[in-house]
Amino acid sequence: MGETNMQYDVLVIGSGAAGLTAALELAETKRVLVLAKGSLTGGSTAWAQGGIAAVLDAGDTFENHVRDTMVAGAGLNDRETVEFVIEGAPASIDRLCELGVPFNRDEDALHLTREGGHSHRRIVHVDDATGWAVQDALLKAAEANSNITMLGGRTCIDFITDRHREQFSAAGRVWGVYALNEETGRVERHTARATVLAAGGAGRVYQFSTAPRGATGDGIAMAWRAGARVSNMEMMQFHPTCLYNLEVKNFLITEAVRGEGGRLYHPETGHRFMEDYDPERMELAPRDVVARAIDDQIKRFGLDYVHLDISHESADFIRSHFPTIDEKLSGLGIDMTSGPIPVVPAQHYTCGGVVVDLHARTDLPGLWAAGEVTESGLHGANRLASNSLLECFVFGEAAASDILNRWDELQEPPAILPWDESRVTDSDEEVVIKQNWTEIRRFMWNYVGIVRTTKRLERAKNRIALLKQEVEDYYGAFRVTTDLIELRNLLQAAELIVKSALARHESRGLHYTLDYPETGELVKDTVLVP
Repeated sequence: MGETNMQYDVLVIGSGAAGLTAALELAETKRVLVLAKGSLTGGSTAWAQGGIAAVLDAGDTFENHVRDTMVAGAGLNDRETVEFVIEGAPASIDRLCELGVPFNRDEDALHLTREGGHSHRRIVHVDDATGWAVQDALLKAAEANSNITMLGGRTCIDFITDRHREQFSAAGRVWGVYALNEETGRVERHTARATVLAAGGAGRVYQFSTAPRGATGDGIAMAWRAGARVSNMEMMQFHPTCLYNLEVKNFLITEAVRGEGGRLYHPETGHRFMEDYDPERMELAPRDVVARAIDDQIKRFGLDYVHLDISHESADFIRSHFPTIDEKLSGLGIDMTSGPIPVVPAQHYTCGGVVVDLHARTDLPGLWAAGEVTESGLHGANRLASNSLLECFVFGEAAASDILNRWDELQEPPAILPWDESRVTDSDEEVVIKQNWTEIRRFMWNYVGIVRTTKRLERAKNRIALLKQEVEDYYGAFRVTTDLIELRNLLQAAELIVKSALARHESRGLHYTLDYPETGELVKDTVLVP
């Protein structure tokens, strides 16, 4: 085989904010291996345009931030988790400053901006590219640390559990992962005493998404297959305005374009349609309201997109406010200073995920998790702007602390069986994978998108059942490739979303169904047990 099974103390899956925060903390005393699919900067962290929410302003209080988070989350949040994260925010910002993240400043103090849903200015940021600065600082620190080894180009397939021991056991403890080395095509075993899952969300299950190409729900699907509970997967956040362009899949047109006067029009009639949905707030209504209105226009009139237009403002105003967007659009032949931008809503954030407690522990012994892959109780039924990076830092830290505190209880990994590929051949039908991938993303968009009905959800459920059989047959017969692994995980994530959506007989937060338009009295998480 020529496979090396290097021994590390802790394995971290994912090289974004959550994974690297945990790795840096652990590496003070332990040897850490970080695995990333594709490049080390390929996750969502680098894309975060907004910033990080923290109570740093004189007039602001933790209580205000807690309330804003609970209001956004439509009461589905776990108050204890919300308090834990928000109270941990200032310390997280201090640590990032120590790492050299160049946050914007006003004289000596950090410059704070305000975003939708926040009652105060509390977003620290680096221009409109905070995520990139954070990713960069964390990576530099990790690269400089001799206790951290980072391997890109590794696609995790499944957790190694007690079932994969040379002496089989059904206990279910996690000992690491089987991962595909994308360069050699070989499957490697990576084992450790503790594993931290920080693999990001499942946004690519939808046709339109702002998520990076690799957000295929791998971590959620792997944890589910290994026996962990998953919660609130029906709570998918959609951003109202993503550029509609067949070449460019996920370019976001920031909220601020509407904040600075952008208007939404029907592309054929020129009707300013927000006055039909929310006459008082118009384009400044909350994200979910605007996304539902655009979705309704598109479905009702059979449109591909609607128009977002700010060209009534002066060209100088537009260029000075939105230099990045203006540059990107003119490269695509769209002049936002003289005409409209075609936009569609797009999936933006996975609020549900693997159930974790305040120590970042999952249901599986030996496995901790942090970030978008989890459902910690922070976001509830809708994520508040700029709480996502914050969750990565606080829970990345919590996972590392818990592992270090319990180190003496964690055993050395047992002897593990190698990956079995004796019965497989190379796939000759890449087209099958491509076809299924496209099909899932299309029916998830049409049937399990912004506005749902029981009938549409049932249709999606039937399609998933058919495809699942096909993919399982295919998976059993052919050698694994990244595309095949991702397809299997996308399908698993889609099934969890549909199952959860069918189980919630009310509309709350991001889950909006025409069959149950009212919000119920009972506040309850949708928890699925494998």
